[in-house]
Amino acid sequence: MKTFAAVLICLGIFWAQTSALDTFVLRDPVSNYVTGTMTIHSEEHIVDVHVRSGVYSSDTIFDYTHGYIATRLFSRNACFIMKIKKEYIPELREIGRLAFERQTMKDVYSPNNVWAQFQDGNSWVGHLKDWVLYGKHIENLCTGLPLYKLVATEAPVNVDSCASAGIPSILGIKICEELIATGS
Repeated sequence: MKTFAAVLICLGIFWAQTSALDTFVLRDPVSNYVTGTMTIHSEEHIVDVHVRSGVYSSDTIFDYTHGYIATRLFSRNACFIMKIKKEYIPELREIGRLAFERQTMKDVYSPNNVWAQFQDGNSWVGHLKDWVLYGKHIENLCTGLPLYKLVATEAPVNVDSCASAGIPSILGIKICEELIATGS
C-alpha cells in the first residue's frame, strides 16, 4: 500500500510539472490590483491574455504555431495583427518564465515594450485565406471585426494616442496610428 501511495505521489508531482496549461494572474505594477489573466497552452503553443482595465481592456492571442499575435482592443472595436519576430517578441518559454517571476517576486518589473503602427483606413474583413494563415484561435478572437496589420517601429514622439495591450508588466504592446504627412 505504501508503494502504491508513493507511486501516486510521484505521478502527481511529474503531472503537475508537465501540465500543458499554466494560468497567471496579472497585476498592475503600481497598485497591485488584478488587471487580467494569462494562460499558456504549451501543447498548442498559444498564449491567451485577457486584460480588464477600463479603456485599456483587450484580449490578445500569441499563436506561436502560426507565428502571429492578434490583439482585440475593446475601446477601438478592432483587431490588430502582427507577425511574431524573435527580436521583439520572447519565445513561449520565456513568456512563461517572466510571468512566473512576476507572480513570485512582486517587485520585478519588466519594461519590455513593443511599439507597433497601423494605418487607419487600411483595414479589411477576414476571409478564409486569412484564417488559414492566422489560425483558428485568432479567427475566434477577430471574426466580424476590422483587421489592421501592425508593423513594429520605434516609439513615436507623441505617444498620447497610442493604445496599450499585450501582457501587463511583462510585455507591453503599444499600438499607434501611423500619421501620414500631408503637403499643405
